[in-house]
Amino acid sequence: MLPIENIIMIVYFLSLSVLFGFGIHGLVLLYYYRKTHNLKLPDVELAKNAPMVTVQLPMYNEMFVVERLIQSVCEIDYPTERLEIQVLDDSTDETVKIAQNTVEKYKNLGFNIKYIHRTDRSGYKAGALKYGLEIAEGEFVAIFDADFVPNPDFLKKTVPHFNNPNVGMVQTRWEHLNEEYSYLTKAQALALDGHFVLEQQVRNKAGFFINFNGTAGIWRKETILDAGNWHSDTLTEDLDLSYRAQLRGWKFMYLNDVTSPAELPADINALKTQQFRWTKGAVETAKKILPLVMRSNLPLKMKLESFVHLTSNIVFPFIIIVALLNVPLVVIKNTVGGFDQYYSLMSVFVLASVSTFLFYSFAQKAIHLDWRKRLLLFPLFLAGSMGFAVNNTKAVLEALIGKKTGFARTPKDGSVGTQRVQMKPAYKQRKISAVVVFELLLALYFVVGITISLIYVEIAAIPFQLLFLLGFGTVGYMSLRHAMGK
Repeated sequence: MLPIENIIMIVYFLSLSVLFGFGIHGLVLLYYYRKTHNLKLPDVELAKNAPMVTVQLPMYNEMFVVERLIQSVCEIDYPTERLEIQVLDDSTDETVKIAQNTVEKYKNLGFNIKYIHRTDRSGYKAGALKYGLEIAEGEFVAIFDADFVPNPDFLKKTVPHFNNPNVGMVQTRWEHLNEEYSYLTKAQALALDGHFVLEQQVRNKAGFFINFNGTAGIWRKETILDAGNWHSDTLTEDLDLSYRAQLRGWKFMYLNDVTSPAELPADINALKTQQFRWTKGAVETAKKILPLVMRSNLPLKMKLESFVHLTSNIVFPFIIIVALLNVPLVVIKNTVGGFDQYYSLMSVFVLASVSTFLFYSFAQKAIHLDWRKRLLLFPLFLAGSMGFAVNNTKAVLEALIGKKTGFARTPKDGSVGTQRVQMKPAYKQRKISAVVVFELLLALYFVVGITISLIYVEIAAIPFQLLFLLGFGTVGYMSLRHAMGK
């Protein structure tokens, strides 16, 4: 039987290898970014006979933002007689009355707007979209979640791309209404900008599969039906349908220069709910879709990129493993000999951090003039990514074992800019879960770890241990504080 130090070294090395593989993939995307960033989208204009469009607004208990959403959709610059609006409301609180009154107001102003209320929430968001699709009048279907405020030119800039009969979906880039609200929202904005500006744009221009992001996009109705309609067997119905449609041969388009403003979660427990759903749903979708991808006739490079795209959330359990083994590794290095070659080799893994930094640097530089200032948040973002590892590892494990959970909405409070809004107590998540306790224990663990590193003068280990301490400590503390209503 192998000595315990050998087992620790092997597990640590393998875990780092997984993180390195996904981290270094950022360089692959940067290669394609440099190769494709000069490619221009075709110039298109809206036809004189504008096609019929249905805008679907799925929601559940959104009393703070429902009126804002409906108003912004009714302000979209598009022929009124060619526009249908479906308010797909599964709410059980005051949202129902607010939505009904707002719908009635705009109906009286001549809008083709319908209030559609379900009481059973079967299929959750996917069920609501599918229900509305059955009676949708439009040839095309745009979708906006409750936290969005679409720009007036959204349809004029997206619909013309469907002049190509092979295009099945057009996705726009998310902007952030309340990015300046707090460091939490600033870090989220940094992460989402990386996804949209680099991942979505590069994959699309390079010919890889992309995903509809669940909102701020528009579908050809025929594409949804041809791909098998909305399914509710995963928590990311958008990612699931995206792959099924592209496997059917439909082309997707991503418009980086067309933006749709949205509200970021300002409460860390709301953000945890969102991240849990996205992470678990992505792993569920990977289990469902990857076999179809691998059996398809797609080129090998597309299969490999799809594999990385669908499985990237698997990194979170390995972040936890690396975190837990980091401290005993310091002890082993200073008390047990024979591992010098492993320590030398491990220095290569720093390249993954460099790759990640470059990835987000290019994304910020592409859309912000003050990108250097924004990159000062990168250590905070990196620490936060580590801090969310406990929450997201739970999501990964539940998905892998097939544990099903309901669609938990992300509460919104209607915040814009730095404006602070008092969220209704019922929307606050007051529960202090075992995840929060584990996060705080890990923070204490790294206080001990840093002390041990100082004793052994292992200065190189301290920066990463500080990131773990900052990540787990901040996420755990904020989760506890927000749950207590502070």
